[in-house]
Amino acid sequence: MTATLSAWRIPHYGAPDILTPVTLPMPEPGQTEVLIRIRASAVTRADGLMRRGEPLFARPFLGLRRPRAGLSGTGLSGEVIAVGDKVSRFAPGDMVFGEAGMHFGANATHICLDETGVLMPKPENLSHEDAAVLCDGVLTSWHYLHNLGQVKSGDRVLILGGAGSLGSAAVQIAAAMGAEVTATSSARNEALVAALGASRVIDYTREAAMQPGAAYDVIFDTVGVASFSVAKPALAEAGRYLCPVLKLGRLPAILLSSVMGRKRALFAATGLEKPERLRAMLSEILDLIAQDRLAPVMDRIYPLADLVEAHAYVEGGHKRGNVVVV
Repeated sequence: MTATLSAWRIPHYGAPDILTPVTLPMPEPGQTEVLIRIRASAVTRADGLMRRGEPLFARPFLGLRRPRAGLSGTGLSGEVIAVGDKVSRFAPGDMVFGEAGMHFGANATHICLDETGVLMPKPENLSHEDAAVLCDGVLTSWHYLHNLGQVKSGDRVLILGGAGSLGSAAVQIAAAMGAEVTATSSARNEALVAALGASRVIDYTREAAMQPGAAYDVIFDTVGVASFSVAKPALAEAGRYLCPVLKLGRLPAILLSSVMGRKRALFAATGLEKPERLRAMLSEILDLIAQDRLAPVMDRIYPLADLVEAHAYVEGGHKRGNVVVV
């Protein structure tokens, strides 16, 4: 009998219920590939954008009517069960985590990935669920705060959206860097965000976080709720506005800020960094985790068979931290 795997296909762009379960032939790893039995995979806001084909200007790259890759999911953790002839970094039985990248297909039972990609040994003290989400909010927040924002001890940092996947990681990372952290959240998440390291939590339904003259060194807008023009009066001289949510209307501000004034609007596509650079950042993240200064926040864990429900929950916009399927 031919071995098979279970996965989820995106037949066309749309709502969560367009996700379709499929059974596919089990792949054999190429010379530099490893075959992974997936134990947990992330369900992220970015996955939802891919499923909907948003932003529209990305469709020429992703696929005009449906994603070219066709399958759902990027972040994963699992066990290597077979390797190609030229694989040197991994062996069967190794526990690993990483991301499928633009190949997608992590919301599945198995996947083949190249050993030179974003794939790392999983520490023994890290669960598969926690490891599966490291390449989403945690990695992006580290890149934005450490590399783009260059946060240092004593900086005043504002995190917009402190309870989500990116925000819950960003609060911890900024606090670990020695920053004075203010974060926004709903009232129900105030205690969580404070426990993560925010010295002040602002209920965004009651108070505007970006008051003129607030003099934040860094404003990290994790969900794209503001803009550089709105944030600019609340920035310190030479302050940085960081936002991973790219919209066409924001490009002029990013370009103009690089040549006009000392305040900056900065953007980077974390997932497009070279794999070796991303692996280096993940090593730094693992160091923080080993020091008990960072831990992924887990909201819900669904069976892989309930991926549609998991997507619908994430799309509701009220998750706390991360969602995975197992």
